[in-house]
Amino acid sequence: MITIRNLTRHYGSTVAVSDVSTDIQRGEIVGLLGHNGAGKTTVMKILTGFLDATSGTVKVDGLEIGDHRTEVQQRIGYLPENAPLYEEMSVQAYLETIAALRGVEGDEVISRVAEALEATDLLDRVDAPISTLSKGLRQRVGIAQAIVHRPDVLVLDEPTNGLDPTQIQSIRALVRKLGTQSTILLSTHILQEIEAVCDRVLVMIKGQLVADAPLASLLDSQRVALTFTTPQPDAPKGLGGVDGVTEVIADDSTGCSWVVRWHGEAPPVQALIDACHAKGWGLAAIAPEQRTLEGVFADLQRQHALGGDA
Repeated sequence: MITIRNLTRHYGSTVAVSDVSTDIQRGEIVGLLGHNGAGKTTVMKILTGFLDATSGTVKVDGLEIGDHRTEVQQRIGYLPENAPLYEEMSVQAYLETIAALRGVEGDEVISRVAEALEATDLLDRVDAPISTLSKGLRQRVGIAQAIVHRPDVLVLDEPTNGLDPTQIQSIRALVRKLGTQSTILLSTHILQEIEAVCDRVLVMIKGQLVADAPLASLLDSQRVALTFTTPQPDAPKGLGGVDGVTEVIADDSTGCSWVVRWHGEAPPVQALIDACHAKGWGLAAIAPEQRTLEGVFADLQRQHALGGDA
């Protein structure tokens, strides 16, 4: 559905996006995760045709954005971080105007607007001036304008930014519902947003794509945490020879906590216990690590800072 190859964007001497490549399949809800300034919004602006790439290509449904900008934009619904709402207009009038601008014609305008209002739960606000709505309801209007032309692809930039907890839950539920009808690319710096709605995660750090994997795969830990009663500086050497172990990493500065990375069908817990006993090391605790997206993101940041592979 979406094919991105070697996408790069420079702002003068600043590299905002560097050599990003990925594929997004029809029906996926994909989260684009990264701190502010990571390049997420730049990728979205290029994908939606609001910004040109310095190099690389973006295709939507086989159409290259540089050669078929209008056709691609007709297939995309876009909610920018600050939705451009005409506050003096009523919700109904605004959506009718947007539908017409998107090429919806005649009697279709009324039916498409009605669909968008129902999908975003705004049917009781059709005559309300947008200026009178809460921020959460305005965000719903922003989403309604993005879907009023029945797009194949929905691009949402920080859709819950600035909302209260109740509004956030409401928008997340709406995104999950919309995901049954459209391919969704959702940009956020909020980890819980990804966990709540996304099937797959793209992680960007300083303009680079450092991870691209299903959420379940990222959270599927192949690490075992060990805590010793006394410092064990020789842990990498003593545990590195255990079958299946690929790396032994210090988890603090005391030498008492270590993390073992492993590869295989099951964590080598008993083999690690046996190795510790053979060395005479006092083992206070050992357990397979339960990964969180926060931990994954921290690991990716550390690896990127060290220049390692993510």
